[in-house]
Amino acid sequence: MAGRRITKAGALPYIGMVMAECAQVGLMIVSKVAMSDGMSSFIFVLYSNALASLILLPSSFLFHRSSERQSPPLTASILSGFFLLGLFGCLAQIFGYAGINLSSPTLGTAMLNLVPGFTFVLAAIFRMEKLDWRSSSTVAKSLGTIVSIAGAFIVTYYKGIPLASFPSSSNSSSHPLLLQQSNWVVGGLFLAADCVMASAFLIVQALILKKYPMELIVVFFYCFFVTILSTIVCLVIERDSTAWSVKPRIRLLAVLYSGIFGSAFQVGVSTWCLHRTGPVFVSMFKPLGIVIAAAVGVIFSGDTLYLGGLIGASVIVIGFYTVMWGKAKEEKLDVDATVNSSEPGSHKFPLLQTHTTEI
Repeated sequence: MAGRRITKAGALPYIGMVMAECAQVGLMIVSKVAMSDGMSSFIFVLYSNALASLILLPSSFLFHRSSERQSPPLTASILSGFFLLGLFGCLAQIFGYAGINLSSPTLGTAMLNLVPGFTFVLAAIFRMEKLDWRSSSTVAKSLGTIVSIAGAFIVTYYKGIPLASFPSSSNSSSHPLLLQQSNWVVGGLFLAADCVMASAFLIVQALILKKYPMELIVVFFYCFFVTILSTIVCLVIERDSTAWSVKPRIRLLAVLYSGIFGSAFQVGVSTWCLHRTGPVFVSMFKPLGIVIAAAVGVIFSGDTLYLGGLIGASVIVIGFYTVMWGKAKEEKLDVDATVNSSEPGSHKFPLLQTHTTEI
């Protein structure tokens, strides 16, 4: 019975992260459409997070008030952590949307696959991930991360022969790399900076949740501080009053989607999963966005499915399951060591302690 409960509970973070990545890909698409229509990326960040803050303000406090857990006091240290979280998040969103505006959602989803590598390194530095190179679990997680990133770049940069396309495809011969090279490079640099900020965001978020394990409240303060910071940026940069308009309707729809499914839902689910699994687990789902984006492109945009996409997706899946095997093996060793140490007369202690599950 206990094993079944663990299995069902253990499946929820996987389901949650798949849903979060679907929302992330949709966010990239609608934001690109809105910015192509002339909407400022700074205004988009402001409106989206302001809407998410309004949604999360009542829901977060009501949810945690009705739960059995008692909220820790909001100390100056915790609030400073929230501000730092908002700073990294604000920079990540500004860099990310600027990069997508200069390039494409395809490159955006590809560059997100740098997040696992950056996060793994930062998590190791802050000792939130174990690095025992004699352990097969550490080797599996490291190799799986590298393989997943490699697969993501194969999907984006290697076309190969066409395999399938929908008759409605009107741009099947186009390729993201045919955009203006200067804009493409600058957009890629912005997206790389986005990945660095996103990795730092995940690490800080994990450290905060260790002291303040109230996920929705953390997400609310994150969106709240992003709103404040982006407001300051917009007041300095956006002097044209027409830039603040949400007309035509596509801008309003993009803001609604971003505020509800992007900032509130996607960040909320990711935070919940991070609290239970750790930052590396959450970041490892970023390569999945490439697969989702490719599928959406083929089905709804009439893009052509190429051999490179199929090979890259297969490599991503192999890398993903390699990392998951490593984490599963690591958790099994932790459980076995804990059971042995709790037996009467036993002098054994857990050899591996999963810091990420204690956050």
